[in-house]
Amino acid sequence: MYPLKYIEPVFRPPSEWKSLILQVTNGCSYNKCTFCDMYTLEQKRFKPKKAEQIEAELLSIAEAGYPVQRIFLADGDAMTLSTRRLKEILLLIRQYFPSVSRISSYCLPRNLNKKTVAELAELRELGLSLMYVGCESGDDEVLERVRKGESYASSLEALQKIKQAGMKSSVMILNGLGGPELSEQHAKNSARLMNAAQPEYLSTLVVEFPGGSERFEQAFGRPWRKLGKLELFKEMETLLAELELEKTIFRSDHASNYLVLKGVLGKDKPKLLHTVKTAINQPGVIPLRQEWQRGL
Repeated sequence: MYPLKYIEPVFRPPSEWKSLILQVTNGCSYNKCTFCDMYTLEQKRFKPKKAEQIEAELLSIAEAGYPVQRIFLADGDAMTLSTRRLKEILLLIRQYFPSVSRISSYCLPRNLNKKTVAELAELRELGLSLMYVGCESGDDEVLERVRKGESYASSLEALQKIKQAGMKSSVMILNGLGGPELSEQHAKNSARLMNAAQPEYLSTLVVEFPGGSERFEQAFGRPWRKLGKLELFKEMETLLAELELEKTIFRSDHASNYLVLKGVLGKDKPKLLHTVKTAINQPGVIPLRQEWQRGL
C-alpha cells in the first residue's frame, strides 16, 4: 500500500491492481454520462493536481523505497490535461522511477480532440503507452441516449490516433447498455467500431446501477430495463459473431459479468461463441457467477 493521500473514491482498471495509482486529477471534467456515478460526490469535483504536489508524492514513494514497475494516472480524466502538463508529469516519473515499464491512463475520446498524433507520440516516448478507452457502445443512438457526448466517429478517430502514435488501447463496451429494444444494434455497431479500430485489448462489463437507475432511465428518453441473463448472453453472442478482430486480447471476466469469457480474437472466436451458445441453450452446463459473487 503506497503512503499517498487520495481523494476517495479512487477507481482503476482491474489489470492495474499492482500499479502505483498516481492521482494527477480529481474526478472527471465531463461527468455527464448517465450510467456513471463514479465521480458524482461533492469531493470528486474535477480539479487538476498541481505539479509540485505530484512531485512531492513521487519523491515520498521513491524515498520510502517502494518498488514501482507500473503507474496508472488517475482519476477518470487525466488525459484532459494539456500535452505540456502531461509531459511534465511523465518527466517527473522518469526522474524518480526510471525503470517503470508501463504508464497508463483512462482516456475519453474527447480528450484527444486537440491532441495531434505527433503530440501523443511524444507522450509515448516518455512512457505513456496504454490508454483505457470507455467507448461503452459503437451505436450513435445508444450513445446519445446515455449522454456519453461521443459518437461512433469520434470514438474511432480517437482509437486511430492512439494506434498511429504507437500506443495501445484497451476498450470497454457495456453489455446491456441499450436495454432490450436497442440490444441488437448496440452489439452490432459496437462490433463494427471494434473491427475498424482493431484495439489491442477489448473487455465487456455488464451495466449496473448500485445507486439506482432513476437518473439513467429519465434521460434515456424511451422505456428501458436491465437485461436478464439470457438476454445478456444473446447480446454477447451477437457481439462475438460480428467481431472480426485480428489479434485482440478479449476479456469478459469483470465482477459484473455472469458468464466469464477469455480469449484472443479472432483465433478463439469459435470457442467463445460455443461457450455462449451453451450458456443460452443448455442452462446449468456452464458455471455462472451467482448474484452474491457479482459486483462493480
